[in-house]
Amino acid sequence: MPSSESSPSPATAEPLAGKDAFAALRFPEFRNLITGSFLFTIALLIQEVAISYELYRVTHDPLVLGLIGLAEAIPFIALALFGGHVADRYDKRRIMLIALAGIIAGSAVLLWMLHPSARGQLSQTALLGVVYGVIAALGLARGFLTPAVGSLKAFLVPREHYPNSSAWSSTAWQAGGILGPVSAGFLYAAFQLSGTLIIVLVLQVIAWLMFSRIKPRPVVHDASQPRESLSQSLGEGIRFVFGSPIILYSISLDLFSVLFGGVVAILPVFAEDVLHVGAEGLGILRAAPAVGAMLTVLACTRFPPTQNAWRNLLIAVAGFGVSVLVFGVSRLFWLSALALFCSGAFDSISVVIRGTILQVLPPDHLRGRVLAVNSIFISSSNEVGAFQAGLSASIFGATRSVLIGGTITLLIVSYVWRRSRALFSVRLT
Repeated sequence: MPSSESSPSPATAEPLAGKDAFAALRFPEFRNLITGSFLFTIALLIQEVAISYELYRVTHDPLVLGLIGLAEAIPFIALALFGGHVADRYDKRRIMLIALAGIIAGSAVLLWMLHPSARGQLSQTALLGVVYGVIAALGLARGFLTPAVGSLKAFLVPREHYPNSSAWSSTAWQAGGILGPVSAGFLYAAFQLSGTLIIVLVLQVIAWLMFSRIKPRPVVHDASQPRESLSQSLGEGIRFVFGSPIILYSISLDLFSVLFGGVVAILPVFAEDVLHVGAEGLGILRAAPAVGAMLTVLACTRFPPTQNAWRNLLIAVAGFGVSVLVFGVSRLFWLSALALFCSGAFDSISVVIRGTILQVLPPDHLRGRVLAVNSIFISSSNEVGAFQAGLSASIFGATRSVLIGGTITLLIVSYVWRRSRALFSVRLT
């Protein structure tokens, strides 16, 4: 191995044997990591919802919402694999702190430029250009932050607790996904955009402090091994992903299902023009998938879905597609929220399974780069999917674009099922 990092010390916690639903949480550094990630997720989603809603109110153009996602996705995708290379070679904690400090600075710029006193001096085109530019800079910082956080998890808990840590990581993310959008709607209604962005900054600073409580883990390079070039390092991570069918198919399923079936980016259109529920209703709609996801993931801490992993993954993605179709035809607020709740519940099962796969299969010295490839797929599905959703809604209308996306998702699941039957025998635990 060209490099190694210290594994969690048995003295740092006393994990219980057997089916301990809280096994991973008994390690203090893991708790610090997911607490910081939880707060950062809340801040990120509050900022995203508030800015998206503000820009849609100003422009009434769904494409503007899609361009927000594209502005973040392009730099993130361009840099994520290099970010994984950096995470495998340098202290992950230091990378996290530097990247998050950059995100805090970017959020401060957004607060300044979107304040009414500054906005009054800019045309609408100039304002959108500034917002897209800062969001692109945040995407660059996330290109380093995401693989560093993802690869560090495996060094904070023992291997036997990987499925449990994956479930708790997803729980923290989904809990943030609930509180972030709901808070955004009510904060926006109470404090307008500027007050909401101040709260975002406070949460990001607290997240930085939580990450700072994790011990440094410098990478120890094996002097007997030749140093890889950058192209060799990046190529090794890509080859591992494409040489592992279960990794390639699992992240590809996520890519294409969310790319075509994702509806989050155009929820402001449904809140304003279809369901007529305003900012508060938008917050509830944005939170509904995370509520379903968190409840499901909590169940996964006790009953991991990895026993028949590939079968469960395909069922979950198919359920996601059906939920999207129901949301597309609904004109009732409660039914739309329920459909989004179910989409989150199904998606969380695939998240736990995929997270376990990505912790169990890659070797330690490659995990950062493998997770970076995964991050590229996820960003393509989320941010590029947001652009696709906005563009499709502007061409076909919001409802029709959602129905098309849900149908494509089900067709993709059917295709992958036929191509991957050998993976039904794979056991992760």
